[in-house]
Amino acid sequence: MEKILIVDDNPAILDALSLLLEIHDYQVVTADTPFAALQVVNYQRIDLVIQDMNFSADTTSGEEGKDLFYQLRAQNPHLPIILITAWTELATAIELVKAGAADYLPKPWDDSKLLTCISNLIELGKTKQVNATFTRHQQERQAPLENANLAGLVFASTAMESTVTMALQVAKSDVSVLISGPNGSGKECIAAIIQLNSPLAAKPFIKVNAGALPTELIEAELFGAESGAFTGITKQRIGRFEAADGGTLFLDEIGNLPLSGQMKLLRVLQTGEFERLGSTQTRKVDVRVISATNENLPNAIQAGRFREDLYYRLNVIELALPALSQRQDDIMPLLNHFLPERELTLQAEQALIKHTWPGNVRELENACKRVAVLKPTGLLDISDFALTQTNSNITTPSIEPSKADIESAMREHQGVIAKVARQFGLSRQALYRRLQKMDIDY
Repeated sequence: MEKILIVDDNPAILDALSLLLEIHDYQVVTADTPFAALQVVNYQRIDLVIQDMNFSADTTSGEEGKDLFYQLRAQNPHLPIILITAWTELATAIELVKAGAADYLPKPWDDSKLLTCISNLIELGKTKQVNATFTRHQQERQAPLENANLAGLVFASTAMESTVTMALQVAKSDVSVLISGPNGSGKECIAAIIQLNSPLAAKPFIKVNAGALPTELIEAELFGAESGAFTGITKQRIGRFEAADGGTLFLDEIGNLPLSGQMKLLRVLQTGEFERLGSTQTRKVDVRVISATNENLPNAIQAGRFREDLYYRLNVIELALPALSQRQDDIMPLLNHFLPERELTLQAEQALIKHTWPGNVRELENACKRVAVLKPTGLLDISDFALTQTNSNITTPSIEPSKADIESAMREHQGVIAKVARQFGLSRQALYRRLQKMDIDY
């Protein structure tokens, strides 16, 4: 329950305001002198102050209220203060509003206007507090990432932050890492982060799509081949493991590797030894292996498509990337990255965030590339992205509310921000931004 301090030397005013606020579920504290008010703010958590401008008999200059205002601001610069004034103090009240007072109301005050003003100020205070807390926590969480090489990865979600933080921890060791996640979710980028922040950063980083290797060429691709080993090989061929010696080998889509390739891969992971195709000479390499898959490997093991012993060799530590639909906080930063300096309608933002993105970050990037070509300038609406409407939550966008629309709604709902925001399908923060941008008094 929000706590409001009322400061006035008139007991009748204190009683009237206390009754008005208490029946609207506010907790009230009263003070009849500036000194008492300062004591309250010093020792209690106060969400808002309503203060008179004069506290001595036959005083109408407003100087006492002015002094109290500045002392309250000195104690808490963010404390909302509403001034209750007589017309003789109007000039002083305007001066204090310019200095940071939230509002001023003439005596006698209008109950409805006062309640609306209080509601809006407390709601705005909560928004600022949430934003400040989020910023502080974000700074604390991102501290370990500041000096890391993130390979250009763009993210804002807690899920991705946790994954990246773990990747940076894993990078310091030499254990095998399995990166799992749907196609297009950023597995290769996570592998690059591990490599770039590891002691092997300056060593070779060899990438191979294991699932795309033809069965008859797997051995030659991974381990190399001597000249004449089979038809078409006219010179010695260095395999991927040999090329990665001393560094890192990234085996993408490992779940698609056929069983014959899995058996040969297991041996080199166990011993570091292999022979080139067509050679009897055993070679030995020191390679860190990072693998990635979009398949559920435990299910593949049950189905007999993947070797259990290989799985445990690859999966010392697993980093699981969620689908883009499960980390919606990343969508707008990615859009801003792929479409810099482009403005989207509010409805486009909402629809893009709600879209399921079955192709994940890759689908989002491709959609942005298409938009950049087909509509290189101007405001972007959801129709410009030509998305397949796979999500039932995506609705036909409505027209962006104009200044007149918002002003009309403010009058209709007597300035209650929550109701106005609900009418337009906006968050309170989004509505506050539009009020400020459109210079609408609230």
